[in-house]
Amino acid sequence: MALIHCDFFSEVLGLSSSMVVILPERPLASINSGYNKKYPTLTLLHGRSDDHTIWQRRTSIERYAEEKGIAVVMPAVHLSFYTDMTNGYHYWTFVSEEVPAKAQFMFPLSTKREENFVAGLSMGGYGAFKMALRHPERYAAAASLSGALDVAGMTKYADDLAWKTELRTIFGDLDKVGGSENDLFHLAAQVAQSDQPKPKLFQWCGTEDFLYHPNLKFRDFVQKLPLDLTYSDGPGDHTWTHWDAQIQHVLNWLPIK
Repeated sequence: MALIHCDFFSEVLGLSSSMVVILPERPLASINSGYNKKYPTLTLLHGRSDDHTIWQRRTSIERYAEEKGIAVVMPAVHLSFYTDMTNGYHYWTFVSEEVPAKAQFMFPLSTKREENFVAGLSMGGYGAFKMALRHPERYAAAASLSGALDVAGMTKYADDLAWKTELRTIFGDLDKVGGSENDLFHLAAQVAQSDQPKPKLFQWCGTEDFLYHPNLKFRDFVQKLPLDLTYSDGPGDHTWTHWDAQIQHVLNWLPIK
């Protein structure tokens, strides 16, 4: 596998940004023959306190991806909740539009829906479901590990002043998050009722995780919809020990041809 640290200028953000790309390597013979394979791709998203290098540093994602013959794209979005921030940068447009376009231009990545997937942990689990539910025509499957899935509830009951200030910086009027394009419950219901293709969803959370009950709430909501949700939980908290194990389950679950 090739490990590529890619620094590029983001037109959306108006500043230099970064992503890490894990790419299957081609035999020299296929390169010389002009064989032009495009690889299935997993966009892998980081959590609130992390950056684009965290999956590489805390898991064996490069080795796991090699076993599956899949490319992995890991962009940096900082403390954005994968959102076009009310007071900040447009990270939703960046991650959902610019990153895929530039990555597919620079690297041999498939543009086919059936070969594009998205996953993430914590804030990135929210981002992964948000990308798949807002663009079900682009992603065949999405996975959330310990995801912050109930942002409407999170914003409604935030009582810490610093945390509430951060959320307002991102989402603006917190009373308007529910039912908006930042609300996964709203997005899931929209996709379920539409004629669009419906992405497969994978959800896991540890039973000792502080996000466990919001995950149960999302699970119960989605299970009532005509959506394909694979859910599991088990002993565990909000730590990399569990995410390293679960990302292997995600890769085995993905419908990689």
